[in-house]
Amino acid sequence: MKKKTAVKKRDGKKATAKISPAPRTLDAQQNYDKVTWKPGTMIYPLPVVMVSCGNPERGYNIITAAWTGITCTNPAMCYISLRPQRHSYPLIKELGEFCINLTTAELAFAVDWCGVKSGKDVDKFKEMKLTPVPAQFIAAPMIAQSPLNLECRVTQIIPLGSHDMFLAEILAVHATKKYLNPQTDALNLNSTHLLCFSHGKYYQLGEFKGKFGFSVQKKKKKPSK
Repeated sequence: MKKKTAVKKRDGKKATAKISPAPRTLDAQQNYDKVTWKPGTMIYPLPVVMVSCGNPERGYNIITAAWTGITCTNPAMCYISLRPQRHSYPLIKELGEFCINLTTAELAFAVDWCGVKSGKDVDKFKEMKLTPVPAQFIAAPMIAQSPLNLECRVTQIIPLGSHDMFLAEILAVHATKKYLNPQTDALNLNSTHLLCFSHGKYYQLGEFKGKFGFSVQKKKKKPSK
């Protein structure tokens, strides 16, 4: 690789300075050959959540979704993307609200079952022995067994193709008390064994690798003896 040069002024005249290429952090001997596929949904892992919707008059339902995530910090906003053919779609579209319920390894069976069964045919709360509990700002229920529940109100529906995206404002977050530190009230969410979805399979979140910003954090000086 040829070395690049940069122009800088010296005594009013232009001069050139040699710039060495950035050091490689990857193993130059490793094989990085790629296989190219057509466009597809290959961003993994993803959170897998149970979305509860409906109201006492229309009935309740649960739909499992992995096309979900945060879209904004302030105001706190999120999204879910659903196919219009799904039973929950008209409930969420007409009522304009839903609840995102985070899932755990303990809930894995219910998560998958609620994703392959239709609310047109079964009562998912009853069949999976899940408990609907009232939310604070919306008529849709929360799932008691979920460690964290997010009340959401739809602000915009964006047709994308196979799916429509429901953008929503997060109105409130509810945490199960047993996951709070009794001294600080800090939420230890990772102790819940959160579930994620990767390329058609469910996984429990694994080994801790570092907190946000650890790559630039200054090392603490060792106390002198």
